[in-house]
Amino acid sequence: MSHESTATAPTAATTGDYAVLKWLVGATFIVILNETIIINAVPRLQAQFDVSQRAAGWLTTGFMLTMAVVIPITGWFLQRVTTRQAFALAMTVFAAGTLLAAVAPVFWVLLAARIVQAAGTAVMMPLLMTTLMNVVPESDRGRVMGNVTMAISVAPALGPATSGIVLQYFSWRWIFLFVLPLAVLITVAGLRRLGNVGEPTAGSVDVVSVVVSALGFGSLVYGLSQIGAPDQSVAPGWLIGAGVLVLAVFVWRQLVLQRSDRPLLDLRAFTHRTFALSLLLMAVAFMAFLSVLFLLPQYLQEARHLSTLKTGLLLIPGGLAMGLLGPRVGALYDRFGGRPLVIPGSIGIFVSLVLFTRVDLGTPYAVVMAMHILMMVSLALVFTPVFTLGLGALPQNLYSHGSSLLGALQQVAGAAGAAVSVAVLSSRATDLKAAGATAESAFAGGMERAFVVGAAISLVVVAVAVILPGRLPAPADDTWENRDEIDLDDDGVVVPA
Repeated sequence: MSHESTATAPTAATTGDYAVLKWLVGATFIVILNETIIINAVPRLQAQFDVSQRAAGWLTTGFMLTMAVVIPITGWFLQRVTTRQAFALAMTVFAAGTLLAAVAPVFWVLLAARIVQAAGTAVMMPLLMTTLMNVVPESDRGRVMGNVTMAISVAPALGPATSGIVLQYFSWRWIFLFVLPLAVLITVAGLRRLGNVGEPTAGSVDVVSVVVSALGFGSLVYGLSQIGAPDQSVAPGWLIGAGVLVLAVFVWRQLVLQRSDRPLLDLRAFTHRTFALSLLLMAVAFMAFLSVLFLLPQYLQEARHLSTLKTGLLLIPGGLAMGLLGPRVGALYDRFGGRPLVIPGSIGIFVSLVLFTRVDLGTPYAVVMAMHILMMVSLALVFTPVFTLGLGALPQNLYSHGSSLLGALQQVAGAAGAAVSVAVLSSRATDLKAAGATAESAFAGGMERAFVVGAAISLVVVAVAVILPGRLPAPADDTWENRDEIDLDDDGVVVPA
């Protein structure tokens, strides 16, 4: 039977730590930006290091694989270290990887640097979400979660645009040299102001769970990323099937360990209906998000022959609209609940994908930009309320595990979204080329078919949005001492203490 549970409201002792969110949001934005910032540089890196497209693709695939492997462990990890320790470790590892990438003399050093970056990134998002849930009362979470949406969702949207602008004027190394001082500054400033939230608990890690989790999530994400890739050494279907089977073993192992409260990833979070529905909606929405993020730059550069600079400039307005709306959407959620936002947002996602199916080689760039803005605004209406509802439905002891599940499913959904897009686009483009179409027309036709499939999948988002509750049930004890100690501006943005 499913049960909804709201966590005990944070105590007054934690309100002094509220300003930690400023530094965690900033750090999370920087590290997640790097997941997609390399996309536009791949062709240049192929030429620089004289590697194949398949090898260069590992700069993105390796990052996603590392995230998928490390994130499931963070639920256990965050319960056993302090906030400062987790922040220091994540940002130090990330900064080290960024420095190594900037000076990489050969391709394999650059790939290793990307893996190091991803290991630090994997800790930051669950750390941010867990801390937020422990510090902010339910009545204020929407406004504050709007800032988190910027870090989690806007950063990957701005990644290709940022790199496009950098690459127009500088070498690819400046992609990392631009990020490095920001990461170091946030790390130093954060550690000076950061306080610990909650107390770590003792406990040993189940090595079997770690190994099985790494094999399961790694095989699944890698298999998905290989769909449509040239020169496949192993059939993606075998990798995906193996990943699913190994994850079934992982689930069984966690169910056994839950009897003694020793799971690596506590799956009891799924017994809370609102969390399970939110996770499903987020996964499908993220598939749509990543498919657009992948397809549009490819269309603009390969089919329309735009430069990386012009591509970046065209995509920036949508990313900025999403970021600027985040806090305002959160404030509206606190006032009106989730349904007036999530239902229109889910419909907007579907409509924007349908409109993208009409894009061809003659579509005005202003129209493409307007479609992209509609997509980003619709996602902003969905992400903030769903994050807030989903994690808010969990009891406090499951916050870190819920955050880890959310992060892991995002990686799987992102890989699935890109994989479906590539497979559909490649298949359709090949058929059109065989029929005599030019390379540009074939690509545009393949993209049209990919968006048709994406629009069909997005109907799941609409269906789940309709049954998702608008608000969480009020906790038995809704007291919140010293609420005035929380300092927010009119848009819900955290003001440092």
